[in-house]
Amino acid sequence: MRPAVILPVLLLLSASSARAQAPLDVRIGSASPLSGTGAHQGKDIENGARMAIDDLNAKAPVIGGRKVRFVLQAEDDGADPKMGTAAAQKLVDNGVVAVVGHLNSGTTVPASKIYNSAGIPQISPAATTPLYTRQGYKTAFRVVASDSLVGHTLAAYSIKTLKAKKIAVIDDRTAFGQGLADEFTKGVKAVGGAQLVSRQFTNDKATDFNAILTQIRAHKPDVIFYGGMDAVAGPMLKQMKALGIGATLVSGDGVCSEKLPQLAGDALGNGKVICVVAGGVGSAEEEQAAAAFAERYRQRYKIPLQTYAPYAYDATMVFAQAMQQAGSTDPAKFLPALAKIRYHGVTGDIAFDPNGDLHNAALTLYTYRDGKQVKLQVVR
Repeated sequence: MRPAVILPVLLLLSASSARAQAPLDVRIGSASPLSGTGAHQGKDIENGARMAIDDLNAKAPVIGGRKVRFVLQAEDDGADPKMGTAAAQKLVDNGVVAVVGHLNSGTTVPASKIYNSAGIPQISPAATTPLYTRQGYKTAFRVVASDSLVGHTLAAYSIKTLKAKKIAVIDDRTAFGQGLADEFTKGVKAVGGAQLVSRQFTNDKATDFNAILTQIRAHKPDVIFYGGMDAVAGPMLKQMKALGIGATLVSGDGVCSEKLPQLAGDALGNGKVICVVAGGVGSAEEEQAAAAFAERYRQRYKIPLQTYAPYAYDATMVFAQAMQQAGSTDPAKFLPALAKIRYHGVTGDIAFDPNGDLHNAALTLYTYRDGKQVKLQVVR
């Protein structure tokens, strides 16, 4: 009788040991437009987060003495506020402990309310509206500069470097586009020395800009500022060329993508577009790290990274480090560590101010020459 008793006990102990060694799944959410005109930018965010997840899991992570396995759940927000809140609620309901997203300011702000109510920290790798971090949410962070810094920097560059005397402004009426255009306008007035000759509006799905560009052409601007994304800026550049408008197009990181040359064709010109990415690295070592990441991304996905993959990668890594420091995957326990984080990533040094904004944020100015994106300078 004795062996018959021992065998089930041994099997039970073996099964119990196996369960104890099984990694705990830690679910991190990614939310961005995976459909529509901004899908290439949204997929860039998902791809960057997925690279980080795989790199973390390759090291067999242990948090609080327990083996863990990070799992990415990517949701499509369609760059639409309603879809964005639905995606946010789905991530919350499925038990994510952190969220990398969203891309657009118009989806980030309403989604942030849902994450905050659930106590789930969110790091946006792209949203720049000042409103996002001015809501008083302790769960809201970002790893890019806000529109207030972007707008003023572009205004100063337009006036002081491009020597613009007449400036026209167009925005796409989204939270991102209008907000950035408003901040740029404030910057122009603050810097002084240039006249705002026209303020025009379009939308983020428009393809015909002849009416507003014809109106702008009559003012003979030196610079046209556009608040919006590359999917609209490309066709706009083509119509600017067709109408004989020689102004430089100045814009934010929504336009500053690897896809813009394809979208604009020969209307891109050389040095005719100035754009800024709300982040950046300066040292030679950081440049090498950024280039190595871009090459690894290209090899993995067989496409060049657009803009936001490095920021999504770093956001994911920051979450993991906060969990390690807190010794817990419970958002309530690692959120305080996240607020005090110090992390050196692909995009540079990451630390947050009391609002959740990036401390000492960097901006990188770019132009395009011969169909290639060319770095001009890093500004802090």
